[in-house]
Amino acid sequence: MTAAVGEFDGPDAGSVPNGEDVVGETQPVADLDVSRETHPSESERAADALAKVSRDAKGEELQDLADIPAAGADTPLAQAVAEDTRKRLTLAGRELPRPAETRIMTVANQKGGVGKTTTAVNIAAALAQAGATVLVVDLDPQGNASTALGIEHHTEVPSIYDVLVDGDPMSKVVQACPDVPGLYCAPATIDLAGAEIELVSLVARETRLKKAITAYRAELAEHGENLDYVFVDCPPSLGLLTVNAFVAASEVFIPIQCEYYALEGLSALLKNIELIKNHLNPTLHVSTILLTMYDGRTRLAAQVVEEVRHHFPDQTLKATVPRSVRISEAPSHGQTVMTYDPNSSGALSYLEAASEMAAQNAAENSEDRS
Repeated sequence: MTAAVGEFDGPDAGSVPNGEDVVGETQPVADLDVSRETHPSESERAADALAKVSRDAKGEELQDLADIPAAGADTPLAQAVAEDTRKRLTLAGRELPRPAETRIMTVANQKGGVGKTTTAVNIAAALAQAGATVLVVDLDPQGNASTALGIEHHTEVPSIYDVLVDGDPMSKVVQACPDVPGLYCAPATIDLAGAEIELVSLVARETRLKKAITAYRAELAEHGENLDYVFVDCPPSLGLLTVNAFVAASEVFIPIQCEYYALEGLSALLKNIELIKNHLNPTLHVSTILLTMYDGRTRLAAQVVEEVRHHFPDQTLKATVPRSVRISEAPSHGQTVMTYDPNSSGALSYLEAASEMAAQNAAENSEDRS
């Protein structure tokens, strides 16, 4: 096999060992005296970095953390592995502080495909794994949150529709998540698609979810139980279902996709939140913003992150959730990524975000009930 010397990309491209320039001719590769120094590939470097910190003996976590080698800027794979390992050693198995009072959070963004449902179920699962008692209310007629939590939600199953339209108690519809102790779900069925129209003629149509959650918490309190978090997963619209979610909650949790369209939708969402605050729920405020589907290879993603953190420095979590195949695969197995692949970069990112949320105002508003 031959190769044109002018095309050879070696250290002495364009010349041969005797110093004579050769242009347009070919020379057998075997005759070229080019010494090639062997360097380890990025994957090999990443494997070495991981090997140095993946000891199994308990009590060595801090030493392991200190032993993680610093990866250079020219080794992005090694950097990613080292960062994931730090997150796992720091956060995995850690019990997070629990709030003194139930935090009711509406996960909302009228733009579709930004990761609302994915964020709601994975943050909820991460908090439940860390010792909290969490309820996810699925207000999306598609029922994707119910699917991800392994909850049945066909038409015969009692659902949040029965609570909103028929006035059934929440305790009648809440189901326990089979994979995560302490995690519960009020499922949605396709019947919820008609609830927008049916709610119009009902009395106190905007406050029906709030009353149901309040009654459910009182019922739990009679048995000495309590909810630490309630996450309301909203549909990608600003109809009566979303209004019910805003009225029921005191906090708004906004997942923002790291793309330009997400910023356009954010301003409209904030205007609607302000309307709800002025007329229906004075305590409503945006407490948490999480940047999702982050791709560090693109300049646009970095610009979106910079813009959001500039305008919302106190609400935006430091953690960002990367694009991850594992996150996308998990719902097809009826699981969150926290149980499907807890060591994946996506699961570790959600665990980091949950840890930040639990630490919000921890000194003032939380207590350790362990």
